[in-house]
Amino acid sequence: MTGGVVIAIDQGTTSSRALAFAADGRLLGTAQREFTQFFPADGWVEHDPQEIWDSTVASLQELVVTLALASADIAAIGITNQRETTLVWDRVTGEPVYRAIVWQDRRTADVCAEMRQAGAEAQAQAATGLLLDPYFSATKVAWILDQVDGARARAEAGELAFGTVDCYLIWRLTGGRRHVTDATNASRTLLFNIHTQQWDEDLLKLFRVPAALLPEVLDCAADFGTVSGCGVCEGVKVAGVAGDQQAALIGQACLRPGEAKSTYGTGCFLVLNTGDDALVSGNRLLTTVGYRLAGRTTYALEGSIFVAGAAVQWLRDSLRLVEHAGATEAIAADCQDAGGVYLVPAFTGLGAPHWQPNARGALLGLTRDSGLAQVVTATLQSVGYQTRDLLEAMAADGTRLSTLKVDGGMTANNWMLQFLADILGIPVIRPILTETTALGAAALAGWHQGVFDTLEQLPSLGGMDRRFDPSMAPAQRERLYAGWQQALSRVLG
Repeated sequence: MTGGVVIAIDQGTTSSRALAFAADGRLLGTAQREFTQFFPADGWVEHDPQEIWDSTVASLQELVVTLALASADIAAIGITNQRETTLVWDRVTGEPVYRAIVWQDRRTADVCAEMRQAGAEAQAQAATGLLLDPYFSATKVAWILDQVDGARARAEAGELAFGTVDCYLIWRLTGGRRHVTDATNASRTLLFNIHTQQWDEDLLKLFRVPAALLPEVLDCAADFGTVSGCGVCEGVKVAGVAGDQQAALIGQACLRPGEAKSTYGTGCFLVLNTGDDALVSGNRLLTTVGYRLAGRTTYALEGSIFVAGAAVQWLRDSLRLVEHAGATEAIAADCQDAGGVYLVPAFTGLGAPHWQPNARGALLGLTRDSGLAQVVTATLQSVGYQTRDLLEAMAADGTRLSTLKVDGGMTANNWMLQFLADILGIPVIRPILTETTALGAAALAGWHQGVFDTLEQLPSLGGMDRRFDPSMAPAQRERLYAGWQQALSRVLG
């Protein structure tokens, strides 16, 4: 390794963060800013692009000031981001034509259903590996162009730019000089052919998205541009980009076929490295780009759960049952058994393997004995049940995991991880450094700029913090999961 600090921008669903890593992989410091969530209608979720930008710059500024870093100390910047979230902005002024439509947003569910009924899903899945769902970017872009006065005409005239959050940040960081994205983020738009690694002309016509809107697609480790005019990190190269789940795949060193990780943040995303093979799931999992390096694509199979940590936020912010998320661990540890209570957290629909955008949440099995402790415990258990749904789908596709690597904010909760191991029936491994999403972005950037010799070094940069082995009796495991399936059937029905 050579010297130099690598900064990762981790632009998430509820906050923007900046993290600094040393050349030996040590986390040197972090800074974070939350931003506003807008819910203008049932199933609609939006962000203010200016708030995303301001929170990102403020985090960078705090980090470099705290660590007393000059631009000369920074070897590169890597970006990882909430995927599928859709922005359209003016190519000259940078002014967004509408708020960012977030990945959780369900407003185009009816459009997706109509397209599915018309037989379009097979075409979309064959090219992109994805299903027709409002989760992805394509129908969000079309909605903006159709609903904002003059937007479609301006887009066709080449006056507007579309991008996921990484693309928007790069455009702003480089003073509007670079309109680029990476292959992982492009693969989540429903517009990118993951086999040809090109924007798909047939899908652009299907979704009515003008090609003039689209960014150039680069490898995950590439020259994305140089920071200019931001007042922070001036002259530093942006050299690595990956969507948050793919970045975590790299940060967890799942670099060989058959290795998998599951990230527990706002949602939960289980990603399995399938190597050179773009495996097609028969059980409604997604085929996606794991990463693309030196022009070579590594594919992955993914299961996406929309609500994981967001359910704990719901307990804290909406129901006010707990003052802070960390309090749930002690409550569940004391309670142990939810007493037949099940939470199906379909607050913004259900993701894999159900793909029911119009489903809504339900709290089932309540009795006079049910109280705060049972509701909190059921909330944590819902994360384990949903993960098992994904593993059952993967098993039906012919893949069985022997262990599961985990990361993300929720993994600080030991009770949740023990229940996860119990309900899955396999060991769950938590790394020492749980900031694997940011580590993955930093690794890509650092590797491109020569700070890291190889990505294969990553396992030595962290190591295992704790292994959670299943201790639940098989009969109890199956009884609890059967109860979950009954609760789920009520919501799906």
